[in-house]
Amino acid sequence: MSKSYKIAVFAGDGIGPDVTKEAFRVLDVVSDLGGFQIDRTDFPHGSEHYLETGELLPEEVLDRVRSMDAVYLGAIGDPRVEVGLVERAIIAGIRFNLDLYINLRPIRLHSEKFCPLKDKGPDDIDFIVVRENTEDAYAGIGGIFKEGTLDEVAMQQMIYTRKGVERVIRYAFELSRKRNRQKKLMLVDKANAIRAHDIWTRTFALVGEEYPDIQQEHAYVDAACMWMIKNPESFDTVVTTNLFGDIITDLGAVLQGGMGVAASGNIHPGRVSMFESIHGSAPKYKGKNVCCPIAAITAAQMMLDHLGEENAACSIESAIEGVMRSDDVTSVSASSGVSTDEWGDRVIEQIRSL
Repeated sequence: MSKSYKIAVFAGDGIGPDVTKEAFRVLDVVSDLGGFQIDRTDFPHGSEHYLETGELLPEEVLDRVRSMDAVYLGAIGDPRVEVGLVERAIIAGIRFNLDLYINLRPIRLHSEKFCPLKDKGPDDIDFIVVRENTEDAYAGIGGIFKEGTLDEVAMQQMIYTRKGVERVIRYAFELSRKRNRQKKLMLVDKANAIRAHDIWTRTFALVGEEYPDIQQEHAYVDAACMWMIKNPESFDTVVTTNLFGDIITDLGAVLQGGMGVAASGNIHPGRVSMFESIHGSAPKYKGKNVCCPIAAITAAQMMLDHLGEENAACSIESAIEGVMRSDDVTSVSASSGVSTDEWGDRVIEQIRSL
């Protein structure tokens, strides 16, 4: 009997359902070719569902998600809803409740025509960022006092635990070893100005003693941003805090062609994990069949890799690369002239030709 994977799907808002559709068209093809099954369970929770019902993410839904093999997220966000309300409830809710302590962001350029940097190509931009995903300023410790008055005070505390820091650093060392490229790991923090980051510096050095085969580097976040633009080819594997990871990975997305091709995994090794596009919900394009689903398809590829279907994941990655290098593909924006379903068709065609 073929293996079956139970996938919880939150297609979400705006273009989320449109790009999710293409990702699962691709999954259907590779699962058929690979001899495994995708058992999809759709959940309506998102901004539209909230506006209709007042419901965000009930505990019983989280309980169902915990029994799945993976979670696939389309996009969340709607201008009719308070900024961040639904995102915190669903995206952060799943991350924190499932303890998805790794946010994995590959920064890989498929074709030099999509890179804004002069004379940089695919060989120069191929690194990965390991972002801590459950602590820092995102832990929600803080609040607003005397809101709306001249005496208003807003506070948000950064929090780092030895357990949280060590497990993400250890994961990054293992990943650098597995990637087996430059075998180099860079810690990015701001310990010179934020003294609490000393816990990162010290833990990085201690854990690094167990990995003598991995070259260890350290950079403050401002310098790291500069070097990502100046010499991205020097980067291999990066580990950083939740807040800084959120920022530098979006900078990395620009290097690889934009948010429309960037995807991430929210991972707890050995447990149910979540995979998503990085772009927003882009409500103005909802249902217009104009947005590029490459990021959504890449998220599906990452999900398969996490589930152990490495051959299927590699076939999707190769297919995406083939499509992106096609001469007639010159843009991944909504004005590219390539429809959402045509992007999907092209990836599927590449997969079948492999």
